[in-house]
Amino acid sequence: MTQIRDQLTPRLDATARAWLDASLALAEEAAGTDSADNVAVAPWELRFAAAGRHCGQDHADSVRVLLLHTARADLATLTRLYHQGNAAERRAVLLALPERVEGPAALPLTEDALRTNDTRLVAAAVGPYATAHLDPHAWRHAILKCLFTGVPLAAVDGLARRARGDAELARMLADFAAERTAAGRSVPADLPHALHLTGEES
Repeated sequence: MTQIRDQLTPRLDATARAWLDASLALAEEAAGTDSADNVAVAPWELRFAAAGRHCGQDHADSVRVLLLHTARADLATLTRLYHQGNAAERRAVLLALPERVEGPAALPLTEDALRTNDTRLVAAAVGPYATAHLDPHAWRHAILKCLFTGVPLAAVDGLARRARGDAELARMLADFAAERTAAGRSVPADLPHALHLTGEES
């Protein structure tokens, strides 16, 4: 997280840097506290929602991920922020999962994102957390979802490792390509590469 902050800070103007410093201070104050019974929304969570407005949309992901880590957001908080947030806020939660959640407990968030057709959410959902915790069936369908929605397979963390020797994935890719061809539709450019990675090319 220090690296993210070091890379982010020079890209912000003075006003945005001051806002970020104040926001992280609020998140640090809240770290480790149990706010489950509080009715009011924690101040840092309001900052989480406002990150794009104050730091720019290009930096909002990094700002929000920093806030989640600094506040040491637990699974309950991540889940609440995901379901209450807009697409940009949900994306930040997904990006934070690998460092915030050990084990598969946050898979419902990943699976929810993969049910959408929002390419930014799908791309965030196939990161390291999905690689570590999605079972083979769900992971294969995530690959097809990327191809279907136009998310570049470069977004898929660990693609080469998980695809290697996966005959079922190869079958699914071949069937998908055949269906597209039969319907007179183009085959996604990434599909032959994914099929090659399985080692099951015909």
